[in-house]
Amino acid sequence: MLGDISVIRFTRAGLFFLLLILAVAPAIAKEETPVTPEGESATVQVRPAPLFSLGALSAGVVMIAAAYGISRIGASAVESMARQPEVAATIQVAMLITAALIEGATFFALIVCWLAG
Repeated sequence: MLGDISVIRFTRAGLFFLLLILAVAPAIAKEETPVTPEGESATVQVRPAPLFSLGALSAGVVMIAAAYGISRIGASAVESMARQPEVAATIQVAMLITAALIEGATFFALIVCWLAG
């Protein structure tokens, strides 16, 4: 039963981020206006921006995965601290270092998604 609850929460979070990407996509898709000297007419073909870009979709997946990983670290750390309060400081330091490494990897992945998209 516990597995079903986490799947439902993960699905809800995924749907939330998908709706967030859908809501932001029209704001990102802007058309560029050509700049020309006075008196000249410019004929420029502007392609419409795609509704889904690979970078935006990948960024959403990366954010969901990072949030899930950090939440698992936090839950495990709090549970471990409750079981052994005498090593709470050590567990907290290990949790913060691991969360920082996940955030760094997430930041790198978001930059790669931004450059790819």
